[in-house]
Amino acid sequence: MVLTAARSRTTTGTGILAAAILVLAFGNPAYVDWVPDNTNPDTAGGWFLRLLAWPAWRFSSETPLRDLVAADLKAILLIAFTAVFLATFGGPRKSGGRASQLLANWAAYVFAAAVAGLVAAFLLTNPSLLGAFQEAGTGGTYGLFTGWIIGLAAVAGARGD
Repeated sequence: MVLTAARSRTTTGTGILAAAILVLAFGNPAYVDWVPDNTNPDTAGGWFLRLLAWPAWRFSSETPLRDLVAADLKAILLIAFTAVFLATFGGPRKSGGRASQLLANWAAYVFAAAVAGLVAAFLLTNPSLLGAFQEAGTGGTYGLFTGWIIGLAAVAGARGD
């Protein structure tokens, strides 16, 4: 029982660290400002590089303060919900092995991104249900295409079996 709890914390912690690195590396203002000018949204690579900037955060901006807080909160909520969902879905599996761990941790990040987008959308200057659904959809897409990184990191963090 003690081994299971320690291993689950390691898996969750490694996944949270990977999520934080993704958010910090690709949501930072320098990357977010670079992407539109240097990528083509009509190519798969350009589309993916733009998607990586979804949990954008800023220190200062010309946007309204409420929108700035919502964007920053989205990035924070993504990491927080990653922790919650990894702890809920992740951890050791008695059957299925590493493949089921990878998929469970990947799914945890998809859900975390979708819920973070949904919640943060209600904090925007002009919130709407449609806008919240669109942000949840974009978050889910972001989680789908980047969650494998979190899944692999969390599986790698599950040392010993």
